[in-house]
Formats: sequence, structure tokens, C-alpha cells
Amino acid sequence: MIIPHLKNLINTYRPVLIFVGLFFSTYIAMSLLYGAYLNYYASATGTADPITNLVAIQSTALINSFGYDAQILPDTSAPHMKLIINDHYTANIIEGCNALSIIILFISFILAFAQGFKKTFLFLLAGTSLIYAVNLVRICILAIALYKYPNQSDFLHGVVFPGIIYGMVFLLWVLWIRVIKKQSK
Repeated sequence: MIIPHLKNLINTYRPVLIFVGLFFSTYIAMSLLYGAYLNYYASATGTADPITNLVAIQSTALINSFGYDAQILPDTSAPHMKLIINDHYTANIIEGCNALSIIILFISFILAFAQGFKKTFLFLLAGTSLIYAVNLVRICILAIALYKYPNQSDFLHGVVFPGIIYGMVFLLWVLWIRVIKKQSK
């Protein structure tokens, strides 16, 4: 008696189960690959990975474009970059600052609701590019805010700026769902 009921539940909730399965399998696979990538660079070089380095370089260039004297220095004691603004040690740019974890979350959701290769690929390309660009601006503004208001670091780094990036990812997800709904009508 339980098996027919279970079969009925599975059939009823098949779309949800497929979404959850696709989302988590994509997220876990990409997270494991990303973790291996980070472990390789941390153990092989003891320095920050190339993507985190690139984000640090681009963020510093953006900060400099706002009229500050910003520079980055590799930290020999840990795999991150030290951000210096106007000769003042302001922050560390670490692996979490490169937005790859957030991009993995974004990609996993979009692939779980994939709608044709071309449309899904173009949305992934546009979305990841937007997340990356907004993350650079976010780091720039956060670094300047930390330089000017160091006593607000917990609030700025812990609440305001994560809210910006996660809020944008949520809005991209909502946009994707709306695109799918329009297509299905």
C-alpha cells in the first residue's frame, strides 16, 4: 500500500524532484571542482589563485579610477592579497571575494530550469558577466567605505555588501523564471 502511494507522490512532484536533483548535483559537482582548484593553488603555490588575483588587480584599478592610490600586495602567510589604499592597509582580498561561489550557485539554479541550449547559455553568459562586474564594483565601494569608515566594517562587510550581490542573484533568478513563464505561455 505504501509503494503505490509513494509512486503517486513521485509522479505528482516529478518537476520539483527533477529541479532539486539537477540543482544539487550541479552545485555539488561545481563546488567540488572549485574546491580542488583552490586546494591546488593553496598547496602548490601558497598564494591566492589566479582568479582571485585577477579580481584584486581589477578592483585596485577601479579604486584608482576614483582618485585613490590603491595597490595590492601578495600575503606570504596566506593565500590572499592585501589591499592598501593611500598607504593604509584596508582589507584582504580572499577567495570569497572573487564571486565564483556565487556564480556556481547562480549557474546551478539556471541549469536546473534550463530552457534550450542557446537561451540558457546566453542567460548564463550575461548573468555571470553581470555578477562578476557588480562584484568588482562592490569590492571597490566596500574597500573605499572600509578605508573611510573602518569602525563600520562588520556592518558593511557582513550585511550591506553581501546583500547587494545576493540580492542581484535573486533578481536574476526571478528574471529567468519570468523568461521561462513567457515562453511556456
